[in-house]
Amino acid sequence: MNRLGTVIGFTFKNKVRTKSFLITTLLLALVMTIGIHVPFFIQLFQGDDTAGNKIGIAAQENTEIAQQIEDYVAELPDNDIEFVRMEAEDTAALNEQAQTQDLAGYLQIVTAPPAADGSAAFPQVSYISEGGSVPTDVQAVLQPALESAKTRFITEGALSDEQIAQLTTPVLLGASSYDETSGTGAAGAEEDKFNPMNFITVYVLMTLFFFSAMLTGNMIASEVTSEKSSRVMEILITSVSPLTQMFGKVIGVFLVGLLQIAVFGVTIAVNLMLPYNRDVLAGFDLDFSQMPYDVLVYGLIFYVLGYFLYALLYAAVGSIVSRTEDLGQAVTPLTMLSLAAFYIGIFSLNNTDSLLMKISSFVPFTSPTTMIARIGLGEIAFWEIAVSLVLLLASIFFFGWLSAKIYRTGVLMYGKRPSFKELRKAMKAYKI
Repeated sequence: MNRLGTVIGFTFKNKVRTKSFLITTLLLALVMTIGIHVPFFIQLFQGDDTAGNKIGIAAQENTEIAQQIEDYVAELPDNDIEFVRMEAEDTAALNEQAQTQDLAGYLQIVTAPPAADGSAAFPQVSYISEGGSVPTDVQAVLQPALESAKTRFITEGALSDEQIAQLTTPVLLGASSYDETSGTGAAGAEEDKFNPMNFITVYVLMTLFFFSAMLTGNMIASEVTSEKSSRVMEILITSVSPLTQMFGKVIGVFLVGLLQIAVFGVTIAVNLMLPYNRDVLAGFDLDFSQMPYDVLVYGLIFYVLGYFLYALLYAAVGSIVSRTEDLGQAVTPLTMLSLAAFYIGIFSLNNTDSLLMKISSFVPFTSPTTMIARIGLGEIAFWEIAVSLVLLLASIFFFGWLSAKIYRTGVLMYGKRPSFKELRKAMKAYKI
């Protein structure tokens, strides 16, 4: 293994200098840049959108209700809707006024017929626009405003403003475990798990692991297979041992993957720090001071260990394939394993304490994603993390030993892909 550093350096430099790596990295960075700037481009082509926030109110004799709606909306945080009073009574004249003033639409408040008992009924309210529908953001603002106005209309001043606000405020359903209610759990632990930064960190780490396992794993397997099919392996084997080659390629490609991730991270950070994108980011109300560093550290540990587990297996599979055309079929089982790990974690983010997640967090092939989700979004004991890490490390040593024997045997086996019986017989001739 005295030439391991040389193999790592050669693999890293060779991969970084290839046209495929440079083109792929630049294209993905360009796609990320365009994706981040899509909201700005939309706003640029649409021009000034302030007119789209203007909504008319045709109240007729229901001016008090119109005023209540305006007051309610005005008190909302981050409100950008501007109301314009419309005095015309004829619908055709109202439509013409809305188009002349370039309004997004207008509310028409019409007095409703009295109820069956002779009492006054709440007026009928319609939203009239060119498209004939209420935009989702406008609906989210106007619906509670109308409900508040209706409550005031029905109670006729019998309730205070505070009581009406309580009636129109949705009831929040909290959640806690048996341990927390009995005093054995840490207070507030559940709430800390559901902050946006936890979810973003878990999602990014899981996605990062999946793409790293897929892209770098296939990169390792294809390089081994291409060297073997071109007979370059016969020259390399005389100067560097097969084990040094395998571990050198795995670590070298890992460094290539880290470089690519760093390039993408810098690209995203630079684009988000631009003034117009900074305003968009501020709208998500993200507090980076709440970054869950414990989740980040555990996530990186599982990410690195999971990468080496899959990378060693990809190298072993690549060594027993003689033609690059057969590589896709050979790595299919590993691809299915990485897909299973990713989908189990992604589709269980809202239920991290399920039986499937608990079992998967102790399976080495799925624990790099499921354990990250349980640490970041669920409740988990430290011993579970420790056991999962021990199992993952044991699997890396076992499959590393197995992959080394397969690699050392398979790199010089040509022709059809060897069967398990032939491979096992050849492996017995070598001791590692």
